[in-house]
Amino acid sequence: MATIRARKRTGGSMSYTAQIRLYRDGAQVYQETQTFARKQAAQAWVRKREAELDQPGAIERANRQGATVKEMIDRYLVEMEKARPLGKTKRATLKAISESYLGKLMDQSINSQQLVEYALWRMSKEGGGIKPQTAGNDLAHLGAVLSIARPAWGYEVDPHSMSDARKVLRKLGYNMRSRERDRRPTLDELDKLLKHFQGIQKTRPTSINMLKMTAFALFSTRRQEEITRILWADLDEAGQRVLVRDMKNPGQKIGNDVWCHLPPEAWAILQTMPKALPEIFPYSAESVSTSWTRACKILGIEDLHFHDLRHDGVSRLFEMDWDIPRVASVSGHRDWNSMRRYTHLRGRGDVYANWKWLEKVLKAPVKLGARTLK
Repeated sequence: MATIRARKRTGGSMSYTAQIRLYRDGAQVYQETQTFARKQAAQAWVRKREAELDQPGAIERANRQGATVKEMIDRYLVEMEKARPLGKTKRATLKAISESYLGKLMDQSINSQQLVEYALWRMSKEGGGIKPQTAGNDLAHLGAVLSIARPAWGYEVDPHSMSDARKVLRKLGYNMRSRERDRRPTLDELDKLLKHFQGIQKTRPTSINMLKMTAFALFSTRRQEEITRILWADLDEAGQRVLVRDMKNPGQKIGNDVWCHLPPEAWAILQTMPKALPEIFPYSAESVSTSWTRACKILGIEDLHFHDLRHDGVSRLFEMDWDIPRVASVSGHRDWNSMRRYTHLRGRGDVYANWKWLEKVLKAPVKLGARTLK
């Protein structure tokens, strides 16, 4: 016997809770409940589950103790962070999924229909009204959890559910792939930002030296997490190279250590940092991101990410007529397809030739705070 009850959420949207109860000889032998954003999805789930439970041995299998999506996500976060801290975006996304109605779903109930329903709900007004690309990111992060839930922990997860869900969404006309960014900072925007950071250094000299961080990120093409992990021991003075540990890569990250050449400007900036700690830039990557975002908001600079400095740095090298292998020796890219995303040319020549801020950055003093030196 199945029932579907409508319930009004705090935000005013509706949810539909489907409940199945099965009896044998007058005694209840099985009960299952799932919540959906749409009534049609709840009805479809009831029909499917009742047919599945009608099969021999299905009730016995269903009564096994499984795990919810929330429990799987929590375990994933714990296990993954034993190896390397997750990015704040991925962690926040997974936490949001675990706290949504999908987080209550049991492992054996995860299928392509549920995942498609969740993506459509997220793109609807009541689910947040996000863009298809953001919904695609949600599925990608959840997919990372589901991909190891069965082989690593023995949870009953359909291995084809995520790929099938993506196929359905593509057939429905949703482009779930992230839009390639082509944003690069202008010289005027950098001038405003560096003046702002210069003022902060004068009033709070032990704060993050964003003058050095910004210029080094631009000229080295390094990500903020990579910059804050670089050690003095990772430098090759003779080759003017740095060992970038755990470089981000689609197929591998942990243990993906890559030697990258540093252009003269980046090498000069690096040499101005104090050798008081093993780390060359002893700052928190998250704090760097926060400082950048706050500065852009104060200055009215829209849609400019710290990571866009990497785009600018790679594009600059191509504008200087560097060939692909030489640029890759700096950026660390393994193939042209991945490098192409970072290439947004504006012309020919070096726009940073005789840049007034380089000398100011090199001469800027660095004072590490007592908490940093601990």
